Amino acid sequence: MAAQQAGTAPVPVEAYANERILTGAARTDRYLPLLKGKRVAVVTNQTGMIGRTHLVDSLLALKVDVVKVFTPEHGFRGEADAGEQVKDERDRKTGLPLVSLYGRNKKPSPAQLADVDLLLFDIQDVGVRFYTYTSTLHYVMEAAAELGKPVVVLDRPDPNGFYVDGPVLDTAYRSFVGMHPVPLVHGMTIGEYARMVNGEGWLKGGVRCNLTVVPCSGYDHRAYYQLPVRPSPNLPNMAAVYLYPALGLFEGTIVSVGRGTDLPFQCIGYPGCTLGEYTFTPRPMPGAKDPPYLGQTCTGLDLSSFGEVYSRAEPRLNLEWLIGMYQAAPDKGRFFNNFFDKLAGGPALREAIIAGKTEAEIQRSWQPALEAFREKRKAYLLYP
Repeated sequence: MAAQQAGTAPVPVEAYANERILTGAARTDRYLPLLKGKRVAVVTNQTGMIGRTHLVDSLLALKVDVVKVFTPEHGFRGEADAGEQVKDERDRKTGLPLVSLYGRNKKPSPAQLADVDLLLFDIQDVGVRFYTYTSTLHYVMEAAAELGKPVVVLDRPDPNGFYVDGPVLDTAYRSFVGMHPVPLVHGMTIGEYARMVNGEGWLKGGVRCNLTVVPCSGYDHRAYYQLPVRPSPNLPNMAAVYLYPALGLFEGTIVSVGRGTDLPFQCIGYPGCTLGEYTFTPRPMPGAKDPPYLGQTCTGLDLSSFGEVYSRAEPRLNLEWLIGMYQAAPDKGRFFNNFFDKLAGGPALREAIIAGKTEAEIQRSWQPALEAFREKRKAYLLYP
């Protein structure tokens, strides 16, 4: 926990590269010809922007025949809580039907695709396995492949794309928060991820999707990209995005990650915690209507300054906080819940922490699988 000690000097980091990057959505000349004469379904949310204009509004202004919008977890406007079912409705602005892929069904049905010729996917991901937008991508590609309909993915930079780390998922623990044998931090854009899903035959029955990826320009995996729109309600800034790989694991424990505060995914703690002196009291907020420990004072750590500086200067999946919180827990038998193994991609991480393994020992145990993944990943990368 040395990085959190008072007086630690900030580490200089490269400026954000947004000015030289064009997202796939902004490169309309690359995909408008593919949409001509087609009935298009757009898979998107609040992150599907071209500058200050939403992709759907841009397409309608360009006379593209958009027939419906499929929406992921958190909904079209990105306002629903994590895990909250999203209902089908109509968009107030355009009148288009909004079909939820985070409600009764997570995969578009043949009936929902009957009036669709092509699916256009544009959602900002954050490069972490348990972030569910890649699972939505999987089901969209699978449904399209089964019906012989093409999918066009408009690529966006991966804000955590400058490193690869963490345990590779054991497919016996496959779920909507981890569907593929990739590391917790996979270092791929959503377009590169789509190419891997297709190329590795991970769709049901090994079907292949008719896939086109419209790449970004000016992006490479060394670039730091500042998200112009929060990708979900509880990732409000880049500190939260950088901390998310490490702090997301706490959702499988007794520890709060600050939902219902001004620092979601930037602080950790729980009532009676003996580690740290920072206090927070979760309250109902947009995107966190009923957060863990609602109205209770939690004690723990404020990691917000760490998120922006050290996560970029020393990119790795930080386990110090998880190990430290476990070791300080008064009732270790209650520390982990049944969700943890799904988030971690298997029981190995939990078992290693219970066994008293150090962060270095756990990191070393990942290396053979990480090296094999990095080699496999090379075939699907679109950027240096």
